[in-house]
Amino acid sequence: MKDLKTLTEEAAQVRADEAYALRALTSMDLTSLGENDTDETIRDLCSRAVTPKGHVAAVCVYDKFVPLALNELRGTGVRVATVCNFPHGLPDAAKAVAEAKAQVAVGAQEVDVVLPYKRYKAGHRDQAITLLQQVREVCGETVLLKVILETSQLQSLKIIGEASRDAIEAGADFIKTSTGKVPGGATLDAAAVMLEAIREMTPKVKRPLGFKPSGGLRSVADAAGYLYLADQIMGQGWATPQTLRFGASGLLNDVKNHLGL
Repeated sequence: MKDLKTLTEEAAQVRADEAYALRALTSMDLTSLGENDTDETIRDLCSRAVTPKGHVAAVCVYDKFVPLALNELRGTGVRVATVCNFPHGLPDAAKAVAEAKAQVAVGAQEVDVVLPYKRYKAGHRDQAITLLQQVREVCGETVLLKVILETSQLQSLKIIGEASRDAIEAGADFIKTSTGKVPGGATLDAAAVMLEAIREMTPKVKRPLGFKPSGGLRSVADAAGYLYLADQIMGQGWATPQTLRFGASGLLNDVKNHLGL
């Protein structure tokens, strides 16, 4: 395999096409996490989740909207995700656990929890990892757990790699780049390091692992770069809705343009 620097340079040059657009559609976590979201906002989100060319993988909404989204999407195959310890990644494990427990109770099928990244970066890693382990326990075996690393704040690729491995060992099903609520989002450099961690850790933990770039993804060309990286690092056929997701709100518009919808 080529070195990660070469792969990221190649990924940045990948052009959008219909095949990439379709893959982006079916692997999208269509997201609405606005402070002013209403029932109407979420109904509109859910109505856009299913298209004549296929449906998104999931919608991601605040937990108070989970029951509504589940009702709107019943029978479509679209999953419902929510966010925990969001967006600041505070180190209060008891609060995060209580939040996750309530989310599971109302039917959330996926929980995207924020790593206490400031504590992790400052060297208090055990505290950050314990929070993830406890949220994992609450989610049980049926609720998908995605851990948001907030890579732009970790800054160092070395720390991003370490956080990726620690999150996986703590029970993450997916590792995710960003909340989308701080400056900086997904980057190809961070993605390459995270995918490499997934490739390394999968045989060790003996369970499927996934990757979710999020933050700043607005075009099929953006998505294509990450799909290219996944194909090169993990192998052709690895990147499916079960192993790769795009966290996005605006990406769907460009996907529809490429698919003629």
